[in-house]
Amino acid sequence: MIFSLQGIVQELTPTYTVINVNGVGYYVGISLMTSQTLILNQETMLFIQQIIREDAHLLFGFKTRSEKEMFNLLISVNGVGAVSALILLSTLSLSEIATAILSKNSAVIQKAKGLGTKTAERIIVDLKDKVQKFGSAEENISVTFNNKIKDEALSALEVLGISKRMSEKIADRVIKQDPEISVEELVKQILKNI
Repeated sequence: MIFSLQGIVQELTPTYTVINVNGVGYYVGISLMTSQTLILNQETMLFIQQIIREDAHLLFGFKTRSEKEMFNLLISVNGVGAVSALILLSTLSLSEIATAILSKNSAVIQKAKGLGTKTAERIIVDLKDKVQKFGSAEENISVTFNNKIKDEALSALEVLGISKRMSEKIADRVIKQDPEISVEELVKQILKNI
């Protein structure tokens, strides 16, 4: 069983990556959350969940153990496959999923494409006693995610001739107000506030 992979990010999309480990490329399904933390042609380490079926050996990768644990909890629910679990992990943060389950809010879970009412309710019933610890596990990933967005925005502004020092404080303030902000929107907000 493959526990983790460490290598160079050879290909990167929002839904999968290819990790080159000593010349062997491993195709790994990932969530949007993990995708945002990876950089093409840079070394990385992913925690791996291997799923072996009759017709395929599938690898799914996660930047944190917490995300891998949540994935395994989700796929343990009858009717939730690996793809549905990745879509849910791409749509909501770990703490949002945990909060929705604990508060029995199936509407939040149904925001993930392809998850209907019955499946959302089954997730709540099956996992309500297993997700308490995910309340604060999210913070490390969101900090990494926000730093990447901030760095990309500041680089774009430097190309436009705006110094990093001048735009960094504004970037921090905007990200604090809207942690889910996109790079493009962050650039716009900084330009408005300079």
